[in-house]
Amino acid sequence: MGRSGIILFILFLCTTFLVIALPFFLGGYYLLSSFLFLLLTFVPFMIRFERRKVAGRELVLLAVMAAIAAVSRIPFASIPNVQPTTFVIIVAALAFGAESGFVIGALAALVSNLFLGQGPWTPWQMYAWGTIGLTAGLLRNTSFMKSMSGKVVFGFLSGILFGWVMNLWQIISLGDSITFEQVVAYYGLSFYFDLAHAFANIFFLLVFAKSWLKILERFRKKYGLLEMES
Repeated sequence: MGRSGIILFILFLCTTFLVIALPFFLGGYYLLSSFLFLLLTFVPFMIRFERRKVAGRELVLLAVMAAIAAVSRIPFASIPNVQPTTFVIIVAALAFGAESGFVIGALAALVSNLFLGQGPWTPWQMYAWGTIGLTAGLLRNTSFMKSMSGKVVFGFLSGILFGWVMNLWQIISLGDSITFEQVVAYYGLSFYFDLAHAFANIFFLLVFAKSWLKILERFRKKYGLLEMES
């Protein structure tokens, strides 16, 4: 994983803890505090990314990948939770690393919602997709992620966990009025949609991952892009 990867992972765990724990110290302002720390979660990665000597063509590449991830979501908007956005984020992170994966995931959510509609769910989507990209990038040099079976398992879990995160923002928005029965109902009703997302990820990974990774890695090596990531 490398020292940079370990630092990023520790920062991620710390901010995740703050997102969960802070509302208990702010008198029940669950939604406001969660938004605050979701946004603060982005700061360590963005600062570290800004401090790197990133060439203009590297920024263009990341912008293009984020745009592809965002635009690929739009044609599938009429099919709930079936879209290749998560797939694009995963393969981009495997090719370009954890920081790039986080940036591409977060930007994909922000840009796609310019077309599909912004709202209080946008920071949560940025967080969820950014985390998927971050995790895939941190694991890219492991034997698990180098195998197709590992990629498929990761894609399946990413689809399920993405849905759980998006359920969480709706639950938190209810504040103190939420009950355990409502929590169970939220997650139960979303199960089939989360499963659709998970199986869509498996399909896109099985069909397209090998060719996409071959193209992206060849492009990265040929032009020496994003070589400093750990």
